[in-house]
Amino acid sequence: MPNLLLEAQEQLQGLVAGAARSAMQKGALPEAELPAFTVEIPADPSHGDFAANAAMVWARALKLPPRKIAEAVAAQLELAGSCFDRWEIAGPGFLNFFLAPGWYAGVVKEALDRGADYGRSDYGRGEKVMVEFVSANPTGPMHMGNARGGSIGDVLADTMKLAGFDVTKEFYINDAGNQIAKFGRSLAARYRQIYLGEEAVPFPEDGYHGEDITERARQYAGQYGDSLMQKPEEEMADALVAYALPLNIEKLRTDLEKYRIVYDVWFHESELHETGQVQAAIQKLADKGLTYEKDGALWYRATQFGAEKDEVLVRQGGSPTYFAADIAYHYNKFAIRGFARCINVWGADHHGHVARLKGAMDAIGLDGSKLDIVLMQLVRLMKDGEPYKMSKRSGKAITLSDLIEEVPVDAARFFFNLREPNSTLDFDLDLAVEQSSQNPVYYVQYAHARICSILKNLAAEGISPRACTAGELCRLTQPEELALIRRIAAYPREIIAAAKNYDPARMTRYAMDLAADFHKYYNSCRVKCEDEPLMQARLALCLAARQVLKNDLALLKITAPESM
Repeated sequence: MPNLLLEAQEQLQGLVAGAARSAMQKGALPEAELPAFTVEIPADPSHGDFAANAAMVWARALKLPPRKIAEAVAAQLELAGSCFDRWEIAGPGFLNFFLAPGWYAGVVKEALDRGADYGRSDYGRGEKVMVEFVSANPTGPMHMGNARGGSIGDVLADTMKLAGFDVTKEFYINDAGNQIAKFGRSLAARYRQIYLGEEAVPFPEDGYHGEDITERARQYAGQYGDSLMQKPEEEMADALVAYALPLNIEKLRTDLEKYRIVYDVWFHESELHETGQVQAAIQKLADKGLTYEKDGALWYRATQFGAEKDEVLVRQGGSPTYFAADIAYHYNKFAIRGFARCINVWGADHHGHVARLKGAMDAIGLDGSKLDIVLMQLVRLMKDGEPYKMSKRSGKAITLSDLIEEVPVDAARFFFNLREPNSTLDFDLDLAVEQSSQNPVYYVQYAHARICSILKNLAAEGISPRACTAGELCRLTQPEELALIRRIAAYPREIIAAAKNYDPARMTRYAMDLAADFHKYYNSCRVKCEDEPLMQARLALCLAARQVLKNDLALLKITAPESM
């Protein structure tokens, strides 16, 4: 799967290194062991398509001024047969290189030939990776943090798939432990209040106060009446949980599907308890001498593995902690299901849990460095320039379902990925629904629609795109044309960088940059012209740009409209 930008970069590394060896053989440079140098893409295209810092890096080893080194190397450069057609020496000794028209023509052809597969690579070499994200508590609806985590996790997983990883998307359902017991107590109190009145039934101080709890209790009463009123409270709570929890989980699933997220696996925490995996994990730590008893509880020596304090694994009374289940869950991921790497997308409030969980993987005999945590910062909803509260149904929480009733899913997914996960995000509700170039998702979609409009208008005049020769595509030489082609060429590299750095926001930024380059090209270079070969080359560039826009929007799970 060719990556023309990477191939050009690697070719240039070889050209410069080879020229340096030739200069040494001819006596223009002294013999020396040369350290590695870098080839970068300058921010200003007038400084070349690539710049090599070899002369500066080699100055100490060769004991010569960088400029003199650059001149000696340049004298030996042989660009014939390469994808470069010229070079220049700049500043103290930078070697700047300019790509040949044939390379630019090749990029357009590659994008058109590969179509929907353009950007796909084998960088990940099939490494088995799990991305676990959202994993919202099933005792209530999803909030804004889950909305951001959903967009980040989903795009990260799909980006890694395009980069050649074998990716599984997973939702971890916390359907065991204290939160489920609290869920049951909350439901039981609301259920009893239906028949006895709110004043007669005190609500648990630590209970869940959301309207969704009351609604579930009413639904049960509507279907089964007061059949639980004579049952012991624990039995009542269990029956209400058995009724409400599957409904809540299904609501999570349907809300996420509306948000265009479909998981490969929904994993139940309860399975870990029922199959003995939690107890087995605790026993593994005990067998390694990493547990001790204190105050009637079983503790794990977490401080031996980088944590600030030891952790309780089994409480007084014998119930395992959430941390014990988390260790078992991640042991299941690595040791039982065989994932080579696991990525969790968490809220920043879980920062303190990172070191202790990675340390626990080392403690239990796995490699904690293979567990990566993407921490995401908070989201603030903004309207009219001020923080905005809009929840209607669920107590104080702002829910995902509330949000996607207010703004299009396209905008929600795009906006939540505008910044790196570790950056705070202000979500501008006014901007998200605005149909103007100020709205970034509208701006990107409009570029795609504009290309479709160009093709439609030309078709009405009897003009259709045809296959272009390499020579015809080499006529794309205007600065705006070359800038657009360079951006198209960068797409495979951006996918790899987003996957490697766990930064799916790169793909929204790329979409905006590609749209901007197309709009500049459209405003500067007239597609329809008397020169038929040039017109066809420009049409081919339009088609290539449309294809890459469509690919990137598909990756983001955002629609690519043909008219706006």
